Amino acid sequence: MSLSAAYVSALFGFQGSVVSGTGPLASSPASTGSTETIKQAEAGRAKGIAAEAKDPAVAQDVAAFRRAVASAKDLKSLLANPQARKVLLTASGLADQSDYIALVAKALSSDPADAKSLANRLTDRRFLAIAKTYDFAKSGLSVLKQSKVLDTIASGYAEVAWRKSLDANTPGLATALDFHQRAAGITSTLQILGDATLRKVVTTALGLPLQIAIQPLEAQQAAISSRLDVSRFKDPKFVDKFTQRFLTESAQNAAAAGTAAPTGVLALFA
Repeated sequence: MSLSAAYVSALFGFQGSVVSGTGPLASSPASTGSTETIKQAEAGRAKGIAAEAKDPAVAQDVAAFRRAVASAKDLKSLLANPQARKVLLTASGLADQSDYIALVAKALSSDPADAKSLANRLTDRRFLAIAKTYDFAKSGLSVLKQSKVLDTIASGYAEVAWRKSLDANTPGLATALDFHQRAAGITSTLQILGDATLRKVVTTALGLPLQIAIQPLEAQQAAISSRLDVSRFKDPKFVDKFTQRFLTESAQNAAAAGTAAPTGVLALFA
């Protein structure tokens, strides 16, 4: 049973049409230079990451991670090492899950080929993607211990540090950059809700409250679909406009709070 647009509007306290070129997003002013800011960030990505990799703190974390991988017997023992866990999860896009060691270990160790495995049952598809990449279920740490893989993780960790530096100057820029690069691949509201970055950008740009995360999944999907036509993310111009809206809202939220914008809420639905 689907929820009507009227019900969703009442539930979340907003009114407006689906974003199709005539709704609230189209009539809202875009932040001046937002698209140019993103393009500049994309152009400076390689140099920025290289600079962060040379930072003593980043280099020290990476060196500790390499030592931990070399000595670890399995994923569980590796994740038990705070420094190793920090680098691996940060580089893999799971930094927000670092406090849930048991869940992370079980999900990443589950067999991605098994439809009933935890990685497959979690709506947050990051776990499944990482389980497939490292093949922990069948290969243990052997994939992770390959030199090319270790180098990739080290680069990924430095990239996260670079993205944080972007946010220090422009609230939400790192998230906007990630979204801008991946938006064309969005095909459903479920995909949006299962990805921390997509969820944050979409809900922020649409003005949906953080409390949406405690609502039933169906209600969350309806709250987005009644306001947004996801097929429009195939249009680069629309993606530019949507990303600009997110940056505008992030800047306003940061100014109102007197600090950097919050990271948002990630809900997992098994």
